Amino acid sequence: MKTRDKYLTGILLVLIGVLLGMILMFFRDGAISLDLAEVRVTDIDRSSEPFWSSDDLEKIDDRFLFRSVAKSVTPTVVYIETVVATRSRQPQTDEEEDNRFWERFLPPRVRTVGSGVLISSDGYILTNNHVIEGAVNDEIMVTLEDKRTLDARVVGRDPSTDLAVIKVDGMNLPSVVIGNSDLLEVGEWVLAVGNPFRLRSTVTAGIVSALSRDVQIINDARRVESFIQTDAAINKGNSGGALVNTSGELIGINTAIATQSGNYQGYGFAVPSNLALKVSRDIIEFGEVKRGMLGVTIQSVDNRMARRAGLDGITGVMIMRVLEDGAAERSGLKTNDIVLEVNGEIVNESNQLQEKVAMYRPDDEVELTIWRDNEVIKKVVVLDEIEEPEPPQNTFDPETGNEPELEDWEEIPEGGRERGIEQQRFESLGFTLRALSTPEDSDLFNIYIHRVVPGSEAWNRGLREGFEIIEIDGEPVFDLQIVEQIITDSIKNNRSLTLKILTEEGATGYFQIN
Repeated sequence: MKTRDKYLTGILLVLIGVLLGMILMFFRDGAISLDLAEVRVTDIDRSSEPFWSSDDLEKIDDRFLFRSVAKSVTPTVVYIETVVATRSRQPQTDEEEDNRFWERFLPPRVRTVGSGVLISSDGYILTNNHVIEGAVNDEIMVTLEDKRTLDARVVGRDPSTDLAVIKVDGMNLPSVVIGNSDLLEVGEWVLAVGNPFRLRSTVTAGIVSALSRDVQIINDARRVESFIQTDAAINKGNSGGALVNTSGELIGINTAIATQSGNYQGYGFAVPSNLALKVSRDIIEFGEVKRGMLGVTIQSVDNRMARRAGLDGITGVMIMRVLEDGAAERSGLKTNDIVLEVNGEIVNESNQLQEKVAMYRPDDEVELTIWRDNEVIKKVVVLDEIEEPEPPQNTFDPETGNEPELEDWEEIPEGGRERGIEQQRFESLGFTLRALSTPEDSDLFNIYIHRVVPGSEAWNRGLREGFEIIEIDGEPVFDLQIVEQIITDSIKNNRSLTLKILTEEGATGYFQIN
């Protein structure tokens, strides 16, 4: 390489180094910025309406109906706040004891909350009996969806279905469309609308999980339980709210949940709308429910019964007992007859038969399809009127919380068994049993509930004086000593018992005590 070329190459390298150094200095001082990504302005597409219209979506899946159903039903569901009297806990100090003196005259009050459904534009509201039961001077406040608050009064109550009707003064109020609950099928989508935990106008969705559930929730001797079961979330405050189908029709009144925690666990129960409509119509028209009585004791047919009766399948409800001079006896029904249908509607459970009969009033005619002696026959029954029993004498002392001393003997009298009478008190459960020997066999006893302590486990479960215990855990009982041993073992082992009960009116029911 020539000397000149060497000099030029050196000068070029120096210049390149200087240039690189200047560039690095500019970068360090921030004099020149370098974009790390290329950015350009672009147009954003925007639509004033969705690609799929609501009508198109609703044709694809029922779930797309929820929005329109909620919009139409929510205004018909109201928030109910009730003032009830309650006794406070036992006083711990002298000052609290002094305050309790005034509570005897002005008992403490609390506010309970629930839901209701407007069933007419002039202000009749269907709700649960337990939502408004015990209201002080009908002190019930109803808040509409538009936040108006109105005073309400009780029109009538039906403890046997846990339904009630209240009334607010108003016109042109939004009212629900009542659907036919007999058309419901398991698996249908439903929405529950109510006010859980004071959260107004809450809507939850689920499906119909089962039909004709008897879960022994209603504490009434004549309870009618044929609930719709749903997994739509139902919590405290939902009671009395609406269960609706995807057409926005009322198909049930939310009543209860089955839970161990006190909150929703996937099992909610609603009174079918057909039964609720009948009850509400009776209350509005008569102030009370007019319910016909068939006059029989019944039991769901099981495999053994079906086989013995010669049925092809396990279906129907067997008549275990026909009341003397009752509607059933006058119509020619007999013990061991199996009821297959009521007015053409199939019944496979005892509570289903109760529900179907409860839909009719006294003197109404119902046609029963009966299986007797390996053939199907028809019987027309004119229903009787249920006679209300005399209210039990109140032996509860509200000041002490205790029962007064009983006027007759408390324990088994000396020689009682020989005289055909025994008695035993179960303090932990809150009832006293009395055994009377049967006329046919002095060694066999009929077991009766003689006394029940108000507020006790037995009382809260719905057991009342005069009930006869027929079976315990499916086994017939005819000896009070054996009953005592069974109950003692259950208490010792912390095990619940299921009692089959025959009421004084001849109705059969099942009660669970813990």
